[in-house]
Amino acid sequence: MKVFDLDMIKAVYAKMPERVEAAKKLLGRPMTLAEKILYSHLWDNLPAKAFDRSKDYVDFAPDRVAMQDATAQMALLQFMQAQKDKVAVPSTVHCDHLIQAKIGATEDLKTANESNKEVYDFLSSVSNKYGLGFWKPGAGIIHQVVLENYSFPGGMMIGTDSHTPNAGGLGMIAIGVGGADACDVMAGLPWELKMPKLIGIKLTGSLKGWASAKDVILEVAGRLTVKGGTGAIVEYFGTGADKLSATGKGTICNMGAEIGATTSVFGFDKKIAKYLTATGRRNVAIAAGRIKEYLRPDQECIDNPSAYYDEVIEINLSKLEPRINGPFTPDLAWPLSKFAAAVKKNNWPAKLDVGLIGSCTNSSYEDMTRAASIANQAAEKHIKAKAEYTITPGSELVRFTAERDGLLATFGKIGGVVLANACGPCIGQWARHGAEKGERNSIITSFNRNFAKRADGNPNTHAFVASPEIVTAFAIAGDLTFNPAKDTLTNEKGEQVRLDPPLGIELPPMGFDVLDAGYQKPARSGKNVKVKVSPKSDRLQLLDPFAKWEGTDLKGLKLLIKAKGKCTTDHISMAGPWLKYRGHLDNISNNLLIGAVNFANDSTNKVKNQLTGEYGEVPAVQRAYKAAGVGSIVVGDENYGEGSSREHAAMEPRHLGVRAILVKSFARIHETNLKKQGMLALTFANPADYDKIKEDDSLDIVGLTSFAPGKSLTVVANHSDGTKDEIVVNHTYNDAQIGWFKAGAALNIIAMEAGK
Repeated sequence: MKVFDLDMIKAVYAKMPERVEAAKKLLGRPMTLAEKILYSHLWDNLPAKAFDRSKDYVDFAPDRVAMQDATAQMALLQFMQAQKDKVAVPSTVHCDHLIQAKIGATEDLKTANESNKEVYDFLSSVSNKYGLGFWKPGAGIIHQVVLENYSFPGGMMIGTDSHTPNAGGLGMIAIGVGGADACDVMAGLPWELKMPKLIGIKLTGSLKGWASAKDVILEVAGRLTVKGGTGAIVEYFGTGADKLSATGKGTICNMGAEIGATTSVFGFDKKIAKYLTATGRRNVAIAAGRIKEYLRPDQECIDNPSAYYDEVIEINLSKLEPRINGPFTPDLAWPLSKFAAAVKKNNWPAKLDVGLIGSCTNSSYEDMTRAASIANQAAEKHIKAKAEYTITPGSELVRFTAERDGLLATFGKIGGVVLANACGPCIGQWARHGAEKGERNSIITSFNRNFAKRADGNPNTHAFVASPEIVTAFAIAGDLTFNPAKDTLTNEKGEQVRLDPPLGIELPPMGFDVLDAGYQKPARSGKNVKVKVSPKSDRLQLLDPFAKWEGTDLKGLKLLIKAKGKCTTDHISMAGPWLKYRGHLDNISNNLLIGAVNFANDSTNKVKNQLTGEYGEVPAVQRAYKAAGVGSIVVGDENYGEGSSREHAAMEPRHLGVRAILVKSFARIHETNLKKQGMLALTFANPADYDKIKEDDSLDIVGLTSFAPGKSLTVVANHSDGTKDEIVVNHTYNDAQIGWFKAGAALNIIAMEAGK
């Protein structure tokens, strides 16, 4: 296997000890792993004093950028505007999001290559033009491919997908961002992040029985909820952490996105070195071993964590019980022993229709072997899966090796269907037969998210999240009240049989193997490479710069929608069939906020057009405002914009003329995306003021002519009865971000500087 960017990795390691030692002197104390990586990746020299966590904005110099195909389109369309000849840091594109699961791997991949040819050709050519590595459709899911090829202990990476933290399983600070952030780094500019808080999770003991690494993060999600990690890096340490496999660590870091964490990370250990060696990177493992003290938290941090972390959680792996989380939110955690009672009490559909394993969270070789050990038992004990059962390998490397070792054939014995090495159902790319009927049903997956309608578009699909082996056991039983740890099943002979706990193989005994991993090396020179985007295309559209701020307060804004309750990026810009428009801003804007619940009528995609007094679909009403030259505002609830990193959720309202988003609180990535696109991201100083906004309000934003860091603004809500409320609103803009707002977008500043 080729070792990518070895010289870059060696350069990081050559500088790291000196930089960490200097930072230790500045802080005057031992350092956590996250701090070591952050301080060794500063864009500038050390500051005069230590950065304040959750207060100071800091410029960093990431080592690399990774993008999946759905987000890469917009990111690279923006990069083209930056007028650069080549990316400044190693960068890759991974084609995993646009492959729809319908029949099986071979047929689905063939269909994807035909239906998405225009997009794949664009991504291939633009990668050649600007020096990016390109991973073809079928090569695998971005995060598994990154783990196998690019992740390295002590590195820093940003990626245009919220599950980029998967690379933390190999000791890397890897953070999900929007495409504009990726564009900055690829253009050679610093990347800005508010210095994160630190949550330390001490793991002791060792996993037993049915418990797996997935259950660690399911437990953490249950404790911290979907926003408990917001603004924080979660750092795992302790004797229990060192016993987890590298891919198990990756699973935990991956799903840390579901608690809103900036990222998650594990320290370098023997398990990580073993995985690096198994994936052809023995020289990286050796280089990391030489500076291992800088790739782990200092011992004082482990011995007395409360003195160094803002919050500390301790989990004894020996006592950890498997968890099933859901439905409709990934933080509703149920111990296996109590899950059946919860199903009955809440009247959730007990009959299981589909069990799905795989996704970027759980598609390693070890995951496959643990699930296959359950499937093999069922076959030997004459039981077939009562529910549908699908398997999604994480990469072609995993798939080829699993097929060679007989794992895929084992799944076939119980009726399992192998899907393409892609995201598929996890992101709504699932042509599920009958979903359009909207019937109540239950599915269980080893994915990371289970928001309503996410997998199949059916709001009545109750989706639960568990480990691959628990999913497999439930699929065999076809019943969510089954407890594989203690219950028996009736086989084809009428006998009562029990499933034994899973047995996993951490790494393939015969090593990994693959015929064609699916990698395309960029052209040596992109000078003569043509990137073509047809002006008639309905899937790709070159971008025009957003208009700069007028220099005045914003008056007469109409309320577009006041979103009620949970409003994720899925609600703001749905995936599924809309993925095909990810490279065409105007077309994809037709899904703007169609999933958000309107407080005024408890309906989705039905808002009042204040110009006509009639109700219409959200995008249509907003287009009417834009045509009339009228700005608008969106109001939201807590943790607005949680979920995927998709910047389309920020670009669509910007494109259609929304001027501000006013909410109780933001999810980190979405707030940054809004700022990058020149939007106003505001929060109620008093969350109760959310209730003062009425359906037919006309709103003014006052104080913009003296817009400054830490200085509140005022929103005047002019009600239709002639009364008004003056509402104090806060923001987190610094001077540079205010510059983005005034210029119309961060990208406008890059383009202006490039044109000098």
